[in-house]
Amino acid sequence: MKKLLFYLFCLVFCSCNFLDKTIPEKEELLNERLQEINWNEVTLYPSTPDCDSITDKISAKNCFFNYLTQSVQERLSTDTLSVLYPEIDTIYLKVTVNPDSSVYFESQFNNKLDYKTQKIDSLIKVRLQNFPEIKPGQKEGIPVKTEFILPVILKVE
Repeated sequence: MKKLLFYLFCLVFCSCNFLDKTIPEKEELLNERLQEINWNEVTLYPSTPDCDSITDKISAKNCFFNYLTQSVQERLSTDTLSVLYPEIDTIYLKVTVNPDSSVYFESQFNNKLDYKTQKIDSLIKVRLQNFPEIKPGQKEGIPVKTEFILPVILKVE
């Protein structure tokens, strides 16, 4: 009987300490979580079917950029870019991968009004149409738009 009273006493008076603790508000928890997130970097980089099985973030990033660079170089090297413009050995492309997996390429020239630049842009757009599927980058599990500059070497000696 004494044990039973002791347990009841402990149950009544000890459990009251649990009631004194405040439960954090969901806005407070959300704000804490939002401050923990690095908004300048994706959680997962864009990917291709060849790179999907790689779990290490740095290796997956390297696989993606190697694949992208090689694919773009192959498509542009079959063109007359290096023949028509032998003075150009490297082109910088701004690559945008949208959340819907669409990919957009834009050349990065200083003078966009130059006729030669416009001609190169049109050749690039034609060659990079129907680019293979690229899965978008993710931020906390949500597909996001990613942009980066990709140097494409046209002359390999």
